[in-house]
Amino acid sequence: MSQEQVERVYTINLGKVLLSPNNQRSKRAINMIREFAARHMKSEKIKIEEDVSHLVWARGIRHPPRKIRVKLTKDDGGNVLISKYQEEDTKTKKEDIVEEKPRSQKSEVVVEEKPAETKQEKQEAKPEKPKKEEKPEKKVEEKSKSNKKSKTK
Repeated sequence: MSQEQVERVYTINLGKVLLSPNNQRSKRAINMIREFAARHMKSEKIKIEEDVSHLVWARGIRHPPRKIRVKLTKDDGGNVLISKYQEEDTKTKKEDIVEEKPRSQKSEVVVEEKPAETKQEKQEAKPEKPKKEEKPEKKVEEKSKSNKKSKTK
């Protein structure tokens, strides 16, 4: 027999777990993962790693995750192993691409800054508006006089 392993990565939607009663949700999530693996890998011999189980049970029996990312591995004997998916070097590839860009382009661009103006210069630049203090004071005085008359009556 040749030793071939089939590895696939899936995101399993566990949203329907919320339809089951509160005190059975994580149990149902584990069963849904098992059913999903049986359907997609065409095998009934399924093992779930502890990491996946701990991930489902991390928030207790009542609040399992809505989605879970897993790697399904099927060996020659038809055994399926469900393990937690871990990304492989995708972040380092992106960082390498960023580093390959020449940095000299960034250094050539020079931004000219405007000299900062002081508060005095800003005030001098603004035209002064004539103040209208007399009219509002008269109104205030008239109102206060009318209030005094009404209070004395």
